[in-house]
Amino acid sequence: MLGIGQRFPDFSLTGVVSNDLNAAFQPLSRDSFPGKWQVVFFWPKDFTFVCPTEIAAFGRLEKEFQARDAQLLGVSIDSEFVHLAWRREKEELRNLPFPMLSDIRRELCSRLGILDPEAGVAQRATYIVDPQGVIRFVYVTDLNVGRSPEEVLRVLDALQTDELCPCNWKQGEDTLEAA
Repeated sequence: MLGIGQRFPDFSLTGVVSNDLNAAFQPLSRDSFPGKWQVVFFWPKDFTFVCPTEIAAFGRLEKEFQARDAQLLGVSIDSEFVHLAWRREKEELRNLPFPMLSDIRRELCSRLGILDPEAGVAQRATYIVDPQGVIRFVYVTDLNVGRSPEEVLRVLDALQTDELCPCNWKQGEDTLEAA
């Protein structure tokens, strides 16, 4: 699995950005958001139970991520058509403010090393990537356990200080000074 300090792989995937079939699909790449931090999170499959709770929670925090100059990108191995159908059907996903990317060929998951060998789906992984394309944070949970978008936001805040941050540090608190 790719980790801290490594370059996040280039990708070119179709993103679902709207529920309107005429405007729903947009090609997106790592370079689509120049100069921004990227928070790229993966879920195993659409039309499941844990995944929409996380996706909706990231959606509710999207303005917080935007305020930190970070672009949220959600990814699974489902096609863009399945993403669109899920967005239209699931109330809490209808107005998602970030793209749902389709890694149907499993290329990005494979390059990152997060393709679950038994289930054949993306592991529940989250990456914070700095504006230079370097992975600064990786968070992976079991397929059955949802992650905390609030923790991802907290870590983004800490990374953006470029200082030493103690355990459970939150934005606005004092950072540490090296002796």
